[in-house]
Formats: sequence, C-alpha cells, structure tokens
Amino acid sequence: MNYATIKYCDIANGEGVRTSLFVSGCRRHCPNCFNAVAWDFNYGAPFTDAVKEQIIESLAPGYINGLSLLGGEPLEPENQRALLPFIKEVKARCPGKTIWCYTGNNLEHEVWQPGCGRCEVTDEFLQYIDVLVDGEFVQDKYDISLRFRGSSNQRIIDMNKTRAAGKIVLWQDDPIFADHKM
Repeated sequence: MNYATIKYCDIANGEGVRTSLFVSGCRRHCPNCFNAVAWDFNYGAPFTDAVKEQIIESLAPGYINGLSLLGGEPLEPENQRALLPFIKEVKARCPGKTIWCYTGNNLEHEVWQPGCGRCEVTDEFLQYIDVLVDGEFVQDKYDISLRFRGSSNQRIIDMNKTRAAGKIVLWQDDPIFADHKM
C-alpha cells in the first residue's frame, strides 16, 4: 500500500488533535473530490514499517486524541488488508486513542453487505474503528458549516455505540459546536 501524505497535529479530520494518514487508491472518483491525486494506488510513498512507527510515535503525547484514516479510500479491499495489522498495533500500543475512518462507501449497503467496501477482513477492520464517516462527497450537498465532513449526506457514525446497539448510532458532537454560535 502507498500513502499520499501524513498530517501531524491535524484538527480538521476528527475530534481533537490527531495524526491523519491519507492512503492512496480509490475507485469511486467522486466529482470535486478534495484529494483526487490519491485515487491512484501508486501515488505517494510506500507504507513501510518505519512510516508506521513514526505515526505510532506521533500518537504518544497526551494532547493527541488519535488517528484518522482518509484517502484515497481506506476501505478499498487492498487498503483494508494493509491497514488492519497497523490499526491493531495502534490500539495495542496507544490505548485510549481513537481511530476515525473516512469512507465514500455507505456502511449499510457497501460495507456490511457485499459491495465495494467489503472484503474478507472488513468485519475485523471495523472492530478497531471508533468513528466512521461514511458517504461519498456530493457537491450539491456541500456545506462548509459541517464539522468533519464536506456534504450533508455524509454521516458521522459512533461505531462503538453502533456495535453495542446493533444499529446505526450517530456520533454526538460536543454541544458547544452544535449551533455554530460559540
């Protein structure tokens, strides 16, 4: 697997301060994608053990809330297979840090059911994801006021509560951000 970039101390792609890994490879090709250069699976640099270690070390400070996986598309089967051992290691070595994952896939129709976001490791992969932002970017539903997503069709799903409830439970933002009137 290749990755397009890594952002350290990122505050745009999940709650708090995070390290964000942008993987390469996406077959969806959403119009006006913010990271179309990462559609190519060969774009960027190889995701080596040294890169993995650097990311894990970046998660150590107490002010870092966790890791965000973006793309490209983390739920391309090739990327899931490559990321699964890494996110297992992140959870083992960085307890208390959350993992957010962004996908253009719809959880119910393309990830839980046979679809473009499902492969033999998907169920295990999802066990390590705390928050899943699902749905493709839709330009007609673009809304700059939304936190952690680009268009209003995209959902922020609390995967821990979803697993416990057996149904989709949306992530609840801090109420101070709910009305945009701080």
